[in-house]
Amino acid sequence: MNTVQQQIERYIAAWNETDAAARRAVIDEVFAEGAAYTDPLAAVEGRDGIDALIAGAQQQFPGLVFRLAGPVDAHHDIVRFTWELGPEGAEAPVVGFDVAVLDADGRIAKVHGFLDKVPAAA
Repeated sequence: MNTVQQQIERYIAAWNETDAAARRAVIDEVFAEGAAYTDPLAAVEGRDGIDALIAGAQQQFPGLVFRLAGPVDAHHDIVRFTWELGPEGAEAPVVGFDVAVLDADGRIAKVHGFLDKVPAAA
């Protein structure tokens, strides 16, 4: 199985993959079958729900990319990491912090997301 760092890098890659079939392949690789994702704006279950959530985020933020914003920290089956969403090579207007729980196979079973920095409404 991949290292935890590689698994989280693949997780971020899923959020950036705009080809629907390729994105779904990454989701199927990274997430456990009954995975759940919760953040202040969404709560979805299953790979289909996660796929729809990511597709929606891509529509809402066209041209922006997700990237890790620091080290991936893990112990036991729990992983935490900070991410950014912004234009390639520029300061990110959105910063978040995720805590993921891995299953016995190292796949993501749950994600608990937090938004640390969001742009002010215009």
